[in-house]
Amino acid sequence: MEMDELSALENEVRERAAGVATQSERDALHAEFLGRKGGRLSKLIAGLGKLPKEQRAEFGRRANDAKLAIESALAQAQERIDDAQLESVLARTYDVTFPPLPPRTGSLHVLRQTLEVVVDFFRGRGFAIVTGPEVETEFYNFEALNIPPDHPAREAMDTFYLPGGSLLRAHTSPMQMRTMQQYSPPIAVLVPGKAYRRDATDARHAFMFHQIEGLQIDRGVTFGHLKGFASDLCRRLFGRSRRTRFRPSYFPFTEPSAEVDVSCGVCDGAGCRTCGGSGWLEMGGAGMVHPNVLRTAGYDAEEFTGWAWGLGLERIALVRHGIDDIRLFTENDPGFLEQFA
Repeated sequence: MEMDELSALENEVRERAAGVATQSERDALHAEFLGRKGGRLSKLIAGLGKLPKEQRAEFGRRANDAKLAIESALAQAQERIDDAQLESVLARTYDVTFPPLPPRTGSLHVLRQTLEVVVDFFRGRGFAIVTGPEVETEFYNFEALNIPPDHPAREAMDTFYLPGGSLLRAHTSPMQMRTMQQYSPPIAVLVPGKAYRRDATDARHAFMFHQIEGLQIDRGVTFGHLKGFASDLCRRLFGRSRRTRFRPSYFPFTEPSAEVDVSCGVCDGAGCRTCGGSGWLEMGGAGMVHPNVLRTAGYDAEEFTGWAWGLGLERIALVRHGIDDIRLFTENDPGFLEQFA
């Protein structure tokens, strides 16, 4: 009786598989006959233990043959379904004259674009572009810039110290001394590069940022030259209607020193949320190179004078494009970056 059921099962599967037209129908047929739980062939095989011992071996061989026959019928059905799907795809027609979607192309990062504007401005005024090491010594990062041993900036809570006494430079200003040691005056250089400080990351601060350092040394250089240069640069970056102001400040490596501000482009100096109600946005520190720095470099501080100006590149880009969060520059969001392509 069981042998007849196996034969009937094979014939039924062959007939039904020949009429299968969809993947769901084929899968349902497979589950009905070969499913581990509830499959009709599986139920027959489960009754093997009830047969007399002399019939079990023959039934086992016959059940295995039936399984292979059922799998073959289902495989043929699968092949027909796959062929039909392929023919359907190949039968599609396409309008090859229809304009395609434009490809997403890369572009210069907004910080690189901002840097190139600054570099073009300095280069057009005769400044050379120089770069220096990001891993510095305490001498170039502090002592050569007239920063005393007890200055708070030299604490480990502010500076990234490395094994062996070196550190990650806290500003691009070490290149002032490196440049002066290498060249005799007159000097006019722009130093772009990365700087590192132990700042907590938020909308306005980052532990790694980009800075640009301007330095000019010659006979007769005055604070008036610095003010005129700073005003021209701010107008070039933010528009001819923007104004600049200098607030007295203190830096160990410049004397006198000042913070340079540019008028807020949102409120035009009237005061708003962007500028905190002051009407001004801070751009960076500047001043006349301290005589002690000139002497350390071997220059005659009575004969030569100069100015230095350190600007944060991210800060320029924030103001220039109306961006409110410095973290956007490093999050690599295509939606943000493509605005500047």
